Amino acid sequence: MDTPVDWALLPPGDAGLTRRVKAAGPSRTMTVKRGRKVFSLGVWAPIANIEAARRELEAERATPAYARKLEAAARRREHEQEGYVDDFRGAVARFLRFAPAFHAQAERLAAVVTEHATPVGSGTVARTKRIPIERRAEAAVIAWLRHATTGYDEMSIARVKGLRRETRRELAQESRALLDAHRRDVAHGVESCSLCAALARASAGEVK
Repeated sequence: MDTPVDWALLPPGDAGLTRRVKAAGPSRTMTVKRGRKVFSLGVWAPIANIEAARRELEAERATPAYARKLEAAARRREHEQEGYVDDFRGAVARFLRFAPAFHAQAERLAAVVTEHATPVGSGTVARTKRIPIERRAEAAVIAWLRHATTGYDEMSIARVKGLRRETRRELAQESRALLDAHRRDVAHGVESCSLCAALARASAGEVK
């Protein structure tokens, strides 16, 4: 279908403007598929509708009421983020279930994993809502251990289908065994434990 000459492409990036343009009349969304994901290239719509919607939105966003709305929304997001961080850290601690002898290590590990995994926009498994928080916490711990206690980051893995996934699976088994060692109330030396050593480096700012 040919695009009318009096139409223009509104690029993605301003959801409020896009919604208004779509509500104003006919439009056509442009997308591209990359792998399994579909990305928006923008919306084709009449130029007059785009310009009118932009003027209306700019006028609205210039009002004190809109500024107060943004401030309230920011406070709400900050409160929600703080609550989620607390909930996630609790889920990590429940997954760890370290023995009393390793209480300090459990506290430190829960803190560093949570700090790494929960920032908004981090793209980590902790930010997805597709799986329960308990599984997010488990996956985040295993991911942190993979980078902090194994040689994964320095591995040269051939570009063979499924090989990287298999390598991660094997390393995850090692990480789970490492966690199990801290669920038994039997003390061990820091020097001989890759997890304890990694937490010591994290405390020194060498591991994030």
